[in-house]
Amino acid sequence: MRYVFMRYPGGKAKAVTFSYDDGVWQDKRLAEIFDRYGMKCTFNLNCDCFHEDGFTPEQLSEFFLSKGHEIAVHGQCHRANGNLRPIEGIKDVLYCRLELEDKCGRIIRGMAYPDSGIVIQGNFVSYSQIKQYLTELDIAYARSHSGDNNSFELPEDFHNWVPSVRHKNPKFHEYVDEFINLDVTKIGNPSGRHPRLLYIWGHSYEFDNDDNWDVIITACEKLSHSDDIWFATNIEIYDYIEAYKNLKYSADGHLVYNPSVTEVWIDADGVQFCIKPGETVRIG
Repeated sequence: MRYVFMRYPGGKAKAVTFSYDDGVWQDKRLAEIFDRYGMKCTFNLNCDCFHEDGFTPEQLSEFFLSKGHEIAVHGQCHRANGNLRPIEGIKDVLYCRLELEDKCGRIIRGMAYPDSGIVIQGNFVSYSQIKQYLTELDIAYARSHSGDNNSFELPEDFHNWVPSVRHKNPKFHEYVDEFINLDVTKIGNPSGRHPRLLYIWGHSYEFDNDDNWDVIITACEKLSHSDDIWFATNIEIYDYIEAYKNLKYSADGHLVYNPSVTEVWIDADGVQFCIKPGETVRIG
C-alpha cells in the first residue's frame, strides 16, 4: 500500500498565499510589489471603508483583478462575527458580498473575519452557527485571526483557516527562510511528505505606519527565487484542494479518475502523476 499525496500544479509540494485586509489605498502599492515578484494576494474589503473615498470598480479591475489577485469579503461594517447575533452576521457578510460582486462583476466566494473574528464568541453565538450561515451564503472559506506558527499545514476547516504568520511577527523572516529551505521530498518519514502552505497576512497600512515596506519586499524577493513554490490566491488554493479531494479511486487504488475541470497532480510513493480533467490514470 502506497502513500498518495496531493501536489500543487506542476507537481510542486509547496505553495504561498497572501491575505491583506480592509481595502485601503496602500493596497495598490502592495499589489504592485506582488506583481513585480510574481506573487498572488487576496485583498479583503470591508464595505464600510469602501464607501469613504474607496476604490472605484475600474480601479479594482485595473489594480487587482486584471493582475490575477482575488477580492474577498471583510464585512459590510467590519464587525466581529463572533459577537454578532446570527441574523446580524448574515447581513454583514451578505451585504458586503452583494456590493463587492456588483463592483467587481464576478462571483466572490472568500472571506477574512473582521475585527476579532471568531477568536471571541460573545452574545451567545457559537462557531457552529457562524459556519452554518457562511456555508449557506456560499462563502467557501474564511480566514481566522489566530495563527503565527511555522507548521505550514493546510487547513482542517476552511471556515477557520488559520494563517501561518503575520508580517508584523518578529520571526516573520525566520519562517519565510524555513519555508524556502524546506524540501518536502526529503523528509525522513514518508508519511510526512504531504504538501505545505505558507500563508502570510496583515494590513498594508502597517507598512506606512511602521515605515518598513522593505519587510514585504525582501520576503517577496526571497520567495521569487524558489522554483518549487506555487503562488496562488486563497480561492485558488481552496479550489485546487477541492479538486484533489474529489478524485475517484478504484478499490485497489491503482486507477484514479479526475471528474473535475482542473488538472490535478499527485505523488504516489515519490512518483508524480498529472491527471487531466475527465482522465483516468493508472498509478499501480
